[in-house]
Amino acid sequence: MKSKKFYYTWEDYEDGDKNAKTMIADILADGELGQLEELVIGCWGESWENSAQSIIDGLVENKDKFAGIKSLFVGDMDYEECEVSWIEQADYGALWAAMPQLEKLTVKGGTNLSLGNIQHENLKCLEIICGGLPKEVLAAIGAAKLPELEKLSLYIGVDDYGFDGGLDDIVSMLEKSDFPKLKELGILDSEIQDEIAEEVVKCKYMSQIHTLDLSCGTLTDKGGTALLEALPSYGNIKEVNLEYHYMSGDMMKKLKGLQADVNVDDQQEEDNYDGEIYRYPMLTE
Repeated sequence: MKSKKFYYTWEDYEDGDKNAKTMIADILADGELGQLEELVIGCWGESWENSAQSIIDGLVENKDKFAGIKSLFVGDMDYEECEVSWIEQADYGALWAAMPQLEKLTVKGGTNLSLGNIQHENLKCLEIICGGLPKEVLAAIGAAKLPELEKLSLYIGVDDYGFDGGLDDIVSMLEKSDFPKLKELGILDSEIQDEIAEEVVKCKYMSQIHTLDLSCGTLTDKGGTALLEALPSYGNIKEVNLEYHYMSGDMMKKLKGLQADVNVDDQQEEDNYDGEIYRYPMLTE
């Protein structure tokens, strides 16, 4: 898959002449565009003030030029370019019909993110990386028509950086959604990772997936116990990613003893301030 990343450096946009509008023009003018199958879009210039909407609109308006793109990543930037919680995203509602050939969509940043009415016959992978996922996005995914979806990965984040929902919204998404070909499920990076683990092991997808990702959150022995009790019943699950967690060494050892390949790397230590315990997901700001 031929891939190319488009992005602006600080020098490109410090004078104010580079932004999301000029980026879509630069992409369209690129001589390699017709050969690309993967399009990666990084910093489009002051991404904390200027949204990605002009880029998404440009993809839709020039859909014939992007007919070869099978993989799209919008927002591929590190914290030095823009903190993930500051990235001004866009409304992707018109993208689904404009890019019917798309097989993978990765979105980084949840601020002002909207997915609209999701209907797509070919999408196999949907990933949203953010410090706080709006509940509107969870609801849209719950109502999505994605018959070919094989991988779903959602960073939940925290309410200080955009997560305005609760456990009920996550459970509702799992219950209402219908992804018959789902093989990899990730509900990660949450400050309620224990509660998520307890609910995910009861969801309908447990009997069909081969990979479960509950990493990057505040998982403790409470969530670990739920997994330890439930996972032996699901021989179909071959990989469980719990990297970055707050579980004890004893729980880690028990989980490593399961038949599945369980990743318990990057054990964290909780903070104690004046008797209050604090645990933090990996990605927030």
